Amino acid sequence: MNESGNKIYAIKTTAKQERTVADNVAKVIEGQKDIRVMAVIAPEELKGYVLVESPDSVARMEQLVEQIPHARAVVRLRGEESYTNLSEVEHFLVPKPVVSGITEGTIVEIIAGPFKGEKAVVKRIDTGKEEITVELYESMVPIPITVRGDSVRVVERSEEAV
Repeated sequence: MNESGNKIYAIKTTAKQERTVADNVAKVIEGQKDIRVMAVIAPEELKGYVLVESPDSVARMEQLVEQIPHARAVVRLRGEESYTNLSEVEHFLVPKPVVSGITEGTIVEIIAGPFKGEKAVVKRIDTGKEEITVELYESMVPIPITVRGDSVRVVERSEEAV
């Protein structure tokens, strides 16, 4: 339980339906006064689960689950206790830099902009601006191009990164 008295419940969902369940939780609680939900999060790293913050009991959360398609059950943690602490899920609330996991020498494919579909080699990474400088893989003259970190997809990791 956190300082405000709210608890965080993990709701098991059907595979690849996490976003749908999160959206449906918001729709279901909109018109109700008896089930209170403060926040809903469906972290990408947590496949098959949605986290719900509520001051209500586990029985209320189970009532909520019954009303939502693709929601399976409230997860029971540590015996009968069915909620988790904010400290255990805090890392899901901090955004990861888009350029994390990309190193110099990595081969990437540009997925947006005028060079979409081109392969390139990463030459420099600016984590502060979340930009990378690349050189097109098959270009005759190496011209450095700076693109946003979310505009590339890693094709092959460099040897130092492994």
